[in-house]
Amino acid sequence: MESPKGRISPLIGSSPYSSPNIALLLRRRILSWTRETKLEPSISVHVGGKIFELHKAPLISKCGYFNKALQNSSEIELPEYFPGGSESFEMVMLFMYDFPLTIDPFNVSALRCVADFLEMTEEYHPLNLVERSDLYLNQVVFQNWDDTLIVLQKCIPLIPVSEELLIVSRCVESLAFMACMEILEPERKTNRPALSMQGLTGRNWNCEIVKEIAGQDLWIKDLIALPFEFFKQIIGSLRRQGMREKYVGPVVMFYANKWVLSKKTHKFWEETSEENGIEDANTKVITILEGIIDLLPLEEKAGTAIPVAFYFALLLRSLSLNIREDSKIKLHEKLVSILHLARHSDFLLPEKRNRSGSVGSSLEVETMERIVKMYVAGKRKIGSKGQTPLRDLSVVADSWDQYITEIASDPSLGIERFVQLIEVIPTVDRETHDHLYEAITTYLLEHSGLSSEQKTSLCNYIECRKLSHETCVHAVQNDQMPLRLIVQALFLQQLHTHQALKDCSDSFRYMQSSELAVTGTLTPNSASPFDGCPPSTSLSNKEYESASFRIQALEKEIISLKKSLQCENSAKVPSFRVMGLDGSNTSKRRKPLGQVKGCVGFGSMTWGSQRCAGRILKLFRRIGLLRKGKGKGMRK
Repeated sequence: MESPKGRISPLIGSSPYSSPNIALLLRRRILSWTRETKLEPSISVHVGGKIFELHKAPLISKCGYFNKALQNSSEIELPEYFPGGSESFEMVMLFMYDFPLTIDPFNVSALRCVADFLEMTEEYHPLNLVERSDLYLNQVVFQNWDDTLIVLQKCIPLIPVSEELLIVSRCVESLAFMACMEILEPERKTNRPALSMQGLTGRNWNCEIVKEIAGQDLWIKDLIALPFEFFKQIIGSLRRQGMREKYVGPVVMFYANKWVLSKKTHKFWEETSEENGIEDANTKVITILEGIIDLLPLEEKAGTAIPVAFYFALLLRSLSLNIREDSKIKLHEKLVSILHLARHSDFLLPEKRNRSGSVGSSLEVETMERIVKMYVAGKRKIGSKGQTPLRDLSVVADSWDQYITEIASDPSLGIERFVQLIEVIPTVDRETHDHLYEAITTYLLEHSGLSSEQKTSLCNYIECRKLSHETCVHAVQNDQMPLRLIVQALFLQQLHTHQALKDCSDSFRYMQSSELAVTGTLTPNSASPFDGCPPSTSLSNKEYESASFRIQALEKEIISLKKSLQCENSAKVPSFRVMGLDGSNTSKRRKPLGQVKGCVGFGSMTWGSQRCAGRILKLFRRIGLLRKGKGKGMRK
């Protein structure tokens, strides 16, 4: 069986073996028959607007159709659906007049269809045209890649007859089998995959790069040039014959890149359309896109067979087309199944030139919001069944927070819409709040007109215990953050520092006791008490000065609060409420952080007693001393 490797793909055109003028050959053959038999043509056959004057004897000797039809009439009109029209009829008539007709890949499908219509079987003549055509197909065509492609292309105008006679299906199975062999052969010889998608992993979608990769394998280049109905059948056959999904999936991807995603193809369809170019081109793309969605790999294989960026490229293309609702849902479900493999840069953002109004109300953002919600709902459903939720949800949450960070810079994005985007993923499902903090900070910087209440409500979504050390340091110096968040960040830093020192101390005691137990003394080379301590992130001079300034401001504010408390106590007021930085009433209680119970209500800055305020003041002074110590270390 000849493989598609190492040859040039054939141009599907007229047969290079057949005579350029079949009609002339037929006229000569009829005249020759007349001279030999001394009989004039007595039968008139109408085909495709032409009239053929023929002899009765050759027709009834090999053709069951004429054998029956000529019993009552000498004039026959063949139906409009006669396969191949007058040209095919002329070739078959040459065969009936015993002319040595050459069968080749360009005419065999038409000859086989006409032979079946005219009932040219061995019942009327040995080795008749039906048997000869089948023999050629089986022994020649289906053993050769190029010949099979030619026959398949020639079957297009002969549908549905070519499908009913299984010519199309046999071509499909033959091509699929040879494609499987094309994949297995290099793998056996080199022990490496014949088709690799590594060049597309982690990159944004680029149609031209994908086109170059597809052109490296001629068998792929041939398959993606076929009409979609044939291509769909070949993909089904490849899967039935056992080709692994890591090879089938990319073939589907290459086809979609050529016929759906390529702007050049769409422009070509628009320019070659006879009537409404844009509408006709969109109709063709929609048909192929809906079919491609059905051909995409199953959920468990989707992310490994095809780059994730391809799915988002299809999604973006579908937004500009009016595809069926069921196809839209299928595409969304396939995206949900591989969403944990996506990067935030894969998520769709509207182009500025096409955007009217807020980015938050754009079709791209609304679509991404819907898909992420579907993903979260699916993961929560898994959790409700008692199964352990996968870590994939936190990965998606991280990507989503980075995505809304880009959206947050839009000046026209309202706070209500921004809050909706934050709440797409519940706070508890985020392992880290670093990117959420970045998104909120970006939004606050771009929307400086927000009130203090609005800023505080946004920052309530941030949990300091889920911030990294670096982000906590940034939060302390961030003028956009409310006092509540800064106090939490400072307390958290103190707890981290205390725990780090405790761990180092315990480690040092253990090493010291071990050395004493072995040698009875400590040597000059004994380990330092801080060896093996967890590394800490030091502040730069600029960061140190900024942090010191913020701490001093907080100390002044706490001193002011303490004086207010003293005045309140001197007036013997049994209870009091402290106003927030923005002047709002902050009596609403919230849970305290860490071990400070009953002293600080971080959500509202309600102070329980004068003693508590004093303790907070001491705490900030300790933190200030700690920062000064770090600063001296840095200056050294």
